[in-house]
Amino acid sequence: MWFKKKKIKIVLGAFAVAVIGCSAELGGELIGVQGRNSRQGDVPPHGMVLIPQGTFNMGLNDQDAISSMSASTKTVSVDAFWIDQTEITNNQYRQFVQYVYDSTARRLLGEQFDEFLITEDAFGNPIDPPMINWETKISTKNPDYVEILNALYTPPVRGLIGKSLNVKKLIYEYAWIDYNRITGRGIRLSTDDIQIIGEDKTDSPEIIQEAVPVYPDTLVWLRDFDFSYNDPLAFRYYSHPAYDNYPVVGVNWKQATAFCHWRTKLMRDYCLKIKRPVPFEYRLPTEAEWEYAARGGLNQQMYPWGGPYTYNKQGCYMANFLPQRARYGIDGGTRTLPVGSYQANDYGLYDMAGNVAEWTSSTFDEQAYKFVNDINPDYHYDAKDGDPLAMRRKTIKGGSWKDIAYFLQCGARTFEYQDTTKSYIGFRCVRTYLGK
Repeated sequence: MWFKKKKIKIVLGAFAVAVIGCSAELGGELIGVQGRNSRQGDVPPHGMVLIPQGTFNMGLNDQDAISSMSASTKTVSVDAFWIDQTEITNNQYRQFVQYVYDSTARRLLGEQFDEFLITEDAFGNPIDPPMINWETKISTKNPDYVEILNALYTPPVRGLIGKSLNVKKLIYEYAWIDYNRITGRGIRLSTDDIQIIGEDKTDSPEIIQEAVPVYPDTLVWLRDFDFSYNDPLAFRYYSHPAYDNYPVVGVNWKQATAFCHWRTKLMRDYCLKIKRPVPFEYRLPTEAEWEYAARGGLNQQMYPWGGPYTYNKQGCYMANFLPQRARYGIDGGTRTLPVGSYQANDYGLYDMAGNVAEWTSSTFDEQAYKFVNDINPDYHYDAKDGDPLAMRRKTIKGGSWKDIAYFLQCGARTFEYQDTTKSYIGFRCVRTYLGK
């Protein structure tokens, strides 16, 4: 009998809690919006490493040997972020190119076959422009399909076998919002320096439409080197499976930025499908983020592995670069090597020095450290047609297989123009962490 009474008390107690909870919600108490799954944190992205928030001294930790006038230092702080463990490889970039090919093919087919496009939503409202229907399969046995898709290929040339893809038709189109019009911040080139000035504010941001050719410039292996036999790399470096795990090159800043947008779309579409909160977008790292990650927690050290030498106690070089006097091969590779061929830094990141230099999102200016903020510093400008040439300079970091040890330093910085492709520049992505 006692047991039954106690059981009744427990049930009544639970009922009382439920009543109190309901009365608190109905009684005008501030309890926040319910059912938001606040425990859903930032899901670790594949192939990325979390870099904790922190403060470091940004800039060179040795003499400015080449007198580049960029040797100033600045104490800055950065928020936590995810960063790719390795540089983007040929095979990873190929997924992007394949997506653009598939979407271009479906839009071409959709001009004559309605099953390749979605023109109405679930409520019968028109969709303009139409969305791609990825469910319909493209059959290469259908002669009507093949005839339409021939527009993506160059006609067969006499004496050559087969037809080849016209890579100039692989265009990735997307839009992004320029919030500078709302915030009232603009950039002007004066006679002495690039200055940040205020502009008239507007009520709406500017929507920028981009159309970016995505196929890598494979001819960089010929263009970058006069009187040198690099034909095998020009014709096979990107396309052959043997180079799948090598860093992609021949990609300019615009293409790398477009890749980040597509990677964001890939993740966003998946999150919406499984009803998971959408994380921050993928993007190129700022100069400060890149350098902070490269140091691996070793503040005021020359290289990602510390320093001051480029080899370890056993005499083995720590990166793929140009050691001694043009002896390219003594470090293990005459040109690029598969990503992760050398030891990672203390954050678990590979090739933060050597192999290929890497694009950052930051615009290059020799005096940038003097005017950027000390928290999440970034000098960013998307140059357009008609802008001064200086505005097209983007900061690259890390040094490459063809650079001397100076450029391998975490604090070393140089630039390349945003529409330029090189055989020694690649990139990796970052994503802001949802939290502190």
